[in-house]
Formats: sequence, C-alpha cells, structure tokens
Amino acid sequence: MSVLRFVVSVSLLVFLGAPLSGAQEPVKGGTLTMVVQPEPPGLVSAFNSAGPIGVVSTKILEGLITYDYDMNPKPSLAETWKVSPDGKTITFNLRKGVKWHDGKDFTSADVQFSALKVWKELHPRGRSTFAKLTAVETPSPLIAIFKLSEPSPYMMSALSGYEGQILPKHLYDGTDIPQNPYNNKPVGTGPFVFKEWQKGNFILLERNPAYWDKAKPYLDKIVMRIIPDASARAAAFETGEVLLGGFSPVPLNDVKRLEATGKFDLETKGYEYLAPLFLLEFNLKNKYLQDKRVRQAIAHAVNKDLVVKTVWFGFGKPATGPVPSVLTQFYSAAVPQYPFDIKKADQLLDDAGFKRGTDGKRFKLVHDFLPYGSDYQRTAEYLKQALGKVGIDVEIRSQDTAAFLKRVYTDGEFDMTSNFFYALPDPTIGVQRIYWTKNIKKGVPFSNASGYSNPEMDKVIEAAQIEHDRKKRKELIGRLQSIAQEDLPVLDLFEVRFFTLANKKVQDHTNSAEGVYGSFSGVWLKK
Repeated sequence: MSVLRFVVSVSLLVFLGAPLSGAQEPVKGGTLTMVVQPEPPGLVSAFNSAGPIGVVSTKILEGLITYDYDMNPKPSLAETWKVSPDGKTITFNLRKGVKWHDGKDFTSADVQFSALKVWKELHPRGRSTFAKLTAVETPSPLIAIFKLSEPSPYMMSALSGYEGQILPKHLYDGTDIPQNPYNNKPVGTGPFVFKEWQKGNFILLERNPAYWDKAKPYLDKIVMRIIPDASARAAAFETGEVLLGGFSPVPLNDVKRLEATGKFDLETKGYEYLAPLFLLEFNLKNKYLQDKRVRQAIAHAVNKDLVVKTVWFGFGKPATGPVPSVLTQFYSAAVPQYPFDIKKADQLLDDAGFKRGTDGKRFKLVHDFLPYGSDYQRTAEYLKQALGKVGIDVEIRSQDTAAFLKRVYTDGEFDMTSNFFYALPDPTIGVQRIYWTKNIKKGVPFSNASGYSNPEMDKVIEAAQIEHDRKKRKELIGRLQSIAQEDLPVLDLFEVRFFTLANKKVQDHTNSAEGVYGSFSGVWLKK
C-alpha cells in the first residue's frame, strides 16, 4: 500500500474510545500543576519550534490532525481528509462549530492564512516541509484544499498542534507575526484558555467551556510552574507542589530516588513523534572549524558511550548519524563513523596544521550549551575535558534560552553548541533543515546555524522532497546520511530518551506519540 493510500484509508476511520472494563471513569475538576523548563520565550509554536513553547501552546492552539503511537493520523480540527491519486491535492473537511477563544468562528480562512503566511514562510521546518505547497483553496468555510506542485507524502506528518499550529487570521493578518502581542497571550481553539503569564513564576490556563469536544477537558485549570533550579524541581515533585513534568524534568541522578518513593510514574513513551537527537553544531565561519579534519578530530575525541552512560545515566543511545534508529523506514548505519580514538584525533589535528603549542594547546573554542538544565551543563563540562585532551581549549559560556537562540540563530556569534533537535517522523521535516542551504536564514531558530552549504547535499535533499517511490526515497535519504557524516557540519552524539515524570494522581497524561505536546484534553486527576 502506498503512503498516500495509507493516509487516506486511516483518515476515513472513525476513532472511538471507551474505558476498559473495570477502569475508573475520568473525574472532572481539579488543577494540574506541572513544570515547564526552561521558561518559554513565547507561547506560540506556529513559527517557533523551541521545546518549552510546545508544552504550553499545544493546550491552547490546535492543528488539523493528531497522531497515535504508530504515527497514524487522527482527526482534530479536520474531521476527514482525502488525497488525490496524483498526490498533489489534499482536501480537508473541517470540524463544524469550532470557536476561537474570543468567540469568532474557526474557518478555512484560518487554515489558509496559517499554512501560507506562517508555516511556509516563518516556521524553521516549514520552509522545507511546505516547500511544494503552492495554494490553499477555500471553497467554503469548512473546506480547505491544499494544492501541491509535487507530491509531498511527508507533509501529512506535520499537521499536529505543535508542528502545524493554526493561528486566528483575524488577529494576525496584516501584522508583524513574530512580534504580534498575541504570541504572549494566545487565542486558540483548544481545550484550555490562556489567562495569565507571570514571568519567572507561572503560566495559568483555564478550562474552555465552549470546547468542541463537549465532554472535555476534564481539568478546571493547568498551572505551569517555572522553576529554573533542577534540584528545586525535584523537591517540588517530592512535596506534591508539582504533579507532572516532561522532557526529563528532574536531574537524572534523582530519578531512582523519586521512583523508589512509589509516588510517581516514569513514562518514556510519548516522544516517538519527536525522535530527538543530541548534537554538536559547528560554526563553519570559524577558521579552525572550517577544516573538515578538525570536525572529524572532534568526533574521534568524544566518547559517545561514556556521554550516554555517565552524563545521561543511560537515558539515550549513541547516534550513528543524522537519522535516529527509531525511524526504521529511513535509518541507515552504513555511513562514515568516528569511533573514540584519541590518537586518530591528534593525527587529524596535526595534519590540518594546528600543532600543539608549548602549553600543549592548539587553539580555543567557545562552547554555548542549550540552557535546559544541569544535564546539558554537565555535557558541556565533559566536552571541555574531552577536547582538552587533544589540545583544544574550550571555554564554556552559559546564558538564558532567549540569549542562546539570539546568539546562535540570529547573530551567529558562536563556535560550537550542544543542542538537541527533533528528527520528527520524516527526515524531510526534521533533519534536512540542518543541512539545506535554503535553511540558512537569520533569526530562524533550530535551523542551519552552521552555515553548511553543499550543492550535492542540496540536490539530494530536493530530490527526496518530491520522490514518490518509497524505495528510491529511502536511497536518497541514505545518501543524505552519508554526505552528512562525511562533511560533519554537526556531530550527532546520541538519541535522547526523554521521560515524563508524573504523580500517580495524574491520569491519561501520555496517550499518543505527542506526549506532553498533546492537548491534555483527556487528562484527569484521581481523587
């Protein structure tokens, strides 16, 4: 069965849910207190893919579809959809009676505006994901027809409330979208309504009484606490001040202790949609890092197994390249590898002409780590130690999230970063943005920050975007992986194994591949 036929067949199913025999019925009411870390720089994911934003925004704003654990599409703001035989037209039948939180009707005009003016132009992954989307026709308020210049089967994996978030046209059209004030006080169609953001303290959401899924949401409120200190977050879980947190919210060395109390569930499911990778980004403007041999030497100097086992307490798997092994349809291990080898690293650096000085040092690099917690800082400290052994002096620089994003993706004032990216269900959506020349765009976060540009890579990427034959497309993405590993503009360290920590009172918090990026409409608290 082709990908497109599969999408069509799944889309026409009716999805029903009922409690298992003997299972407790959901209880209405209560306040879920959860942690979001670090504090998000905004509250809209439609054009900014920063992780903390997604945790908040997906409760307020929605997409056309959602996904189960196997990445099968399920209805959300679109009730049904149909793909034409040639793959160039997708017709979405929108849900009736949906209201924006300000009382305005949700219509196909909102879908058209969001797809063409927001995702396609402003989203860091949308530039590639929706590259073949040429128009969105709106023959009625409840029909949106996507017109494509070429088949784009991967696009159906990018229409969730996080990746393909729909914004209200009546509040955004004609404005400077990234600077629109509603980015900090969003108006959505989702199960929860934004009420307050007390910077540095909390974000308050309240139940949407007019939500289209009439029985939901079950919760009255969600309070998202901002607790920068990791140890303080762990203490907040222990005292019951916080009931839930995603993306490994406590220090990894606290996990066993918290599990031993019997008060918590630790869930590693719910991150399948994201397929996260931890990597090093190299700024190819740097005079040392311009030399491929230096980048390859750094790869040989880093012990990936040690990073996973010691720094990340086993919550990961060493990466072999830019496509994680969970994406079995596309993954290839038959690509250049750089096993831990100090002698090889030293030799490559010597060959590149960067000899050790009398102090044993060759040159200096400044390392900026993603400021998402102590585990990221400890990774930076390990890298400083590891690269020091081959004569590279590393200065670690820390800052808040907003400053990190500006420094790396707007100003380009960095040498090397440690960061994590989402590969997502299809490499065209999540991986190619790191390597495609057209994704070198100032101010676009989590994109091609290295400045890497290779005509051969661009040719492979663009061919994979439109290739409809699954076997040929897999071969193209295999070639992408090989070129990426040979040129090494980024070094993929390990596949991240995030977990969600939840007090046992919290029910149904993880029920799809979207995990904490889900809407939480079905979350409830056991009395």
